[in-house]
Amino acid sequence: MSRILLSNVRALLPETEEFEPADILLDGGEISEILPHSSPSFAHRTKRPEGDSMELQADIKKDMNNMLAVPGLIDMHTHLRDPGQGHKESIRSGTEAAVRGGFASVVAMPNTSPVIDSPALIESVREKAEREAAARVHQTGAITQKSRGEKLAELGRMREAGAVAVSDDGRPVMDSEVMKLAMEYSRAFDLPIISHCEDINLSGEGVVHEGYYSTLTGLPGMPASAETVMVARDLCLAGETGCQLHIAHVSTARSLDLIRRARKRGVRVSCEVTPHHFSLTDENITSFDTSCKVNPPLRPREDVEALKEGLADGTVDVITTDHAPHTRAEKDVEFDFAPFGISGLETALGLVFTHLVKPGILSGAEAIKKMTSEPAGLLDIEGGQLRAGRPGDVTVIDEEAEWEVRGEKFRSRGKNTPFQGKTLKGKPVLTAVAGNIMWEDEKINELC
Repeated sequence: MSRILLSNVRALLPETEEFEPADILLDGGEISEILPHSSPSFAHRTKRPEGDSMELQADIKKDMNNMLAVPGLIDMHTHLRDPGQGHKESIRSGTEAAVRGGFASVVAMPNTSPVIDSPALIESVREKAEREAAARVHQTGAITQKSRGEKLAELGRMREAGAVAVSDDGRPVMDSEVMKLAMEYSRAFDLPIISHCEDINLSGEGVVHEGYYSTLTGLPGMPASAETVMVARDLCLAGETGCQLHIAHVSTARSLDLIRRARKRGVRVSCEVTPHHFSLTDENITSFDTSCKVNPPLRPREDVEALKEGLADGTVDVITTDHAPHTRAEKDVEFDFAPFGISGLETALGLVFTHLVKPGILSGAEAIKKMTSEPAGLLDIEGGQLRAGRPGDVTVIDEEAEWEVRGEKFRSRGKNTPFQGKTLKGKPVLTAVAGNIMWEDEKINELC
């Protein structure tokens, strides 16, 4: 394995939680050394013989021209569609899209075909990922058998097989007794529950947010209460059971308010938002572009602003992609009949910098923590910090780069993006996983 030197970066160091000028040496699958230029007292060393220099040890040297170096990004909400839905995505194509988006790790949801609801299926995904994945793949198991919401899956055995969380994502657990029992078991097995909060009796046949623009377009609406009612229920159950609850893709101001209040009562709850929910509003559905059809639906501007406030005040712990790739044929139909979801891995970082960092809603360091150390801590997985001895997962970001979104150029098999043709500012230019460069922008080589 080659020793790789990433020199002249501004590294996000855990000691200061700021970007510091530094050099980073990757060796043996780990971060071997971090040598800040301005603060030598923060230097970290593991394997370097006394008197040797990083320059002499490196087999591959990359001068990163003062770009940002951060822990390899972690997406804790990805749909890889593997097994059974290879026409949409695979472990290979999905993780190749991930590293192009700056993600060194992804957490795969279990709504595949078959549903990942047993230890044998957890193990099969791990084995395939070891052969084919460009990024680390962590797997979630289903809460209930076949995600039907009726009988619990083998939570403890899936935990032993390597599941990092359980979720029936894509389907809510409507039966409150089943959900409470799942939470009791999840606490016993120290296994977080990721909840898709939707009351399907309220959402019904809705395809967009119920409001002005659903009336204007004539598209069937689903009310905001379809989310908030289930958020309230799960918070009550989590408070009773003491489990670790993580609420997926929060999209309404009311949901965030409920989460804030629950935390004050001591409920163990975290939550996430997606880039499309803080970048778009329900007005975008007037284009009838099925790439704008997501679940939960795009919300009004007041909800979008509330999400940004929740990100800024720390109510929102994590930024995830909810990467949900579909084929062109599946999306190129009438709005009512198209599947929910967008392809999000390759645009997420640009949207974060364009809509959160550049306007000053979050600092660069704050935004990156929500995509690295926060998900790593919640799921107790490797990575999340730039520190000697930690896994050699590093993402280099050109925060000034402007680029145009072109879905047809995505590495993902899903080309479905509502950001087609949009100019974003800030993009990943290099992703290292386990000390190996898994992707780099061809323009880097012009600088080195």
